[in-house]
Amino acid sequence: MEAKVLMPPKIQQTFQSMDEVYDLISRSRPVQDYNDGIRKARSADSIMGKLPNDGHFPWFSSRMNGSFVRKVSSERSDLTADGGNTAQNLLVTVAAIDNGTRSTGKSEHVVNYRTILSSPEKQENATHGFMDGNKDKESALWMKIKKEPSFPIYLKFSDVGYKVRRVNERPSPVSNSMEYVLQGVTGSVEPGEILALMGPSGGGKTTLLNILSGRIKIKSDSGSITYNDQPYSKALKQRIGFVLQDDVVFTSLTVRETLTYAALLRLPKTLTKQQKEERVMNVIFDLGLERCQDMIVGGASARGISGGERKRVCIGSEILLDPSLLFLDEPTSGLDSTTAIRIIQMLLNIAHAGKSVVITIHQPSSKIFNMFDKLILLGKGSSLYFGKASEAMIYFSSIGCRPLIPMNPAEFLIDLANGNINDKSIPMELELKSLNGSQQIKCHEDSPSPIDIHEYLLGVYETRVADVEKQKLLAPAPFDRRWIVQGGTSSNDLRVNWLEQCHILFCRGLKERRREYLNCIQVTQVITTATIIGSLWWDSDASSPKKLQDQVGLLFFMSVFWGHFPVFAAIFTFPKERAMLSKERSVDMYKLSAYFIARTMSDLPLDLILPTVFLLIVYFMAGLRSDFVAFLNSMLTIFLTIVAAQGLGLAVGASLMDVKKATTLASVIIITFILAGGYFIEKTPFFMEWIRYLSLNYHAYRLLLKAQYRCTNKSHNSYDPCESPYIKGFRLDNGGMEVGALIAMAFGYRILAYLFLKKTIVQSS
Repeated sequence: MEAKVLMPPKIQQTFQSMDEVYDLISRSRPVQDYNDGIRKARSADSIMGKLPNDGHFPWFSSRMNGSFVRKVSSERSDLTADGGNTAQNLLVTVAAIDNGTRSTGKSEHVVNYRTILSSPEKQENATHGFMDGNKDKESALWMKIKKEPSFPIYLKFSDVGYKVRRVNERPSPVSNSMEYVLQGVTGSVEPGEILALMGPSGGGKTTLLNILSGRIKIKSDSGSITYNDQPYSKALKQRIGFVLQDDVVFTSLTVRETLTYAALLRLPKTLTKQQKEERVMNVIFDLGLERCQDMIVGGASARGISGGERKRVCIGSEILLDPSLLFLDEPTSGLDSTTAIRIIQMLLNIAHAGKSVVITIHQPSSKIFNMFDKLILLGKGSSLYFGKASEAMIYFSSIGCRPLIPMNPAEFLIDLANGNINDKSIPMELELKSLNGSQQIKCHEDSPSPIDIHEYLLGVYETRVADVEKQKLLAPAPFDRRWIVQGGTSSNDLRVNWLEQCHILFCRGLKERRREYLNCIQVTQVITTATIIGSLWWDSDASSPKKLQDQVGLLFFMSVFWGHFPVFAAIFTFPKERAMLSKERSVDMYKLSAYFIARTMSDLPLDLILPTVFLLIVYFMAGLRSDFVAFLNSMLTIFLTIVAAQGLGLAVGASLMDVKKATTLASVIIITFILAGGYFIEKTPFFMEWIRYLSLNYHAYRLLLKAQYRCTNKSHNSYDPCESPYIKGFRLDNGGMEVGALIAMAFGYRILAYLFLKKTIVQSS
């Protein structure tokens, strides 16, 4: 029998007929500006203001008597599908009940949620059934569906174990140097559910989350993990989202810029830039970030959005791809109770949209605890409970563990996992063993030790629950076989090409660094230094050997200043972005080579602004050669020195990935280069001669001398600097060797930096 969809009662109370709804929407003009269209769609009191609303999502879910109800009031993601031609599209209100009928006993047929979710063909047929049963304009409008069918993932894992080497122990054939972080953990999560991994610190929650998400590989004998009854594959990677515990974001970008660049890099290349930006706006409004979308994210050094908003930005970066399986590590860590509830409610809405959600959580409030569908309680790497979260207290009460005072269920469970039984009833078996003075139980004041509590809970779980749950996992997942992820399709094949990655990352680097580099402190530093130098060498000349020596000292200082200043600035580049780079590379957002080239290229435009200002001030205050060619050669020399110095800083920073160690090493290198630069010592021992040719300062100093004292023509001054023994000692030529050396350094240091960076990323992964 064909399914039937009625006009929701709330709309019946608001509008006389669907004609009125149709007229209101049809009068919406084509959206020329997407943001304007979204604002009109959200602020239209005639539509959104009179429809049910829950939180920041355009749909909401509720559970009643084991039934699952999903109501859809509007879906702005349809604007992406039709290119933004309409301001708003109404979708079907679907009431999906497990038994297929309403509890009221009425004869209206409804759509079963699991049936539609498990088969795209059934979902399409259900939609056509609605349309065939209601040919009129009302149902045709109400049934407008353009959203792609959900891709359900049923996650199952059994006897998962993971062990690591003990600290300061080497492998030995005699002693076992490995210890278990996880041992025998079993569980599952289905579409529409939230699985919470709960336990004390060090219990193995994050390790288990990383294993289930594929970020940590385990051996075949360390348990089985299946996704839709299939092992993990590269093609599955694009269906999985992972939100780290730490909010790893660029602090200088705005919320919208952060999500936009993530969308441009991660969404399929088949989508246009406009469609990707529209997807970003959908996520911003769905997560309730519209008020702060133009604010910088901020961090410790710059004030920005709140902690809850920053967490939502991180979640938004993952749900841009509409993942079927979402993992979150401590999403409520560091948030107040109200914000934490809001985050979990948002995850609940995501799950009710047909997604599987797995989170780790330390000690949630009772309200948050009641939002979970399933729960795994971990203690010392072992599973002490797996099942419905609502039945956890019943289970532990059945084995003799009950709270003696009113207590938060999560707090009660964490205490048990820690072996703390204060204000809790002691199981009869443990109490009898304690009274009998069993040698296996070391008692203190007739109470079992934490080890005894752990062993008892683990033994009871393995006896009563573990085998039953393992048998349940043997049953095939209820999904259509076409949802099996086929291997071989890499996420890299679906995203933008290498050149586009470079362009996007270059633009992101410019926007990220413009606020960081052109700040008042650095601008003031360069201008003040230039003014002081210009004042000290005010209107200098080379009319005498003494004055020549003073002017040569200025040129050497310029080579030193712009030979070490960029080095220490570049050292921080890769260590500071290591967390972000690891996060983005873990999901194959871009090629490492594209990131490296874009990152180094984006530094150049900004790094050349301040040197230009510096040289304009110093050059004319100090009265250097008033010749455009000389000025241009000096400027190009400074630019080339900066590019080479940046390469050195990048190589040092990438080789150590530790700012303190890199700064120490760079200091030694720079001091060596300065001493061998040709100003303090003219003739070096033959066995140290090679250092001079590796020195940035040596080549930059020679080029500056060449620019100021060109000895091809006779000087008009009474004293000719070219006749000075000091200048003759340098044997200045056309400068080709120095230019070639600096160019070789600029490329050579960057190649070393890339190799060091690649090695670091490979080791960390």
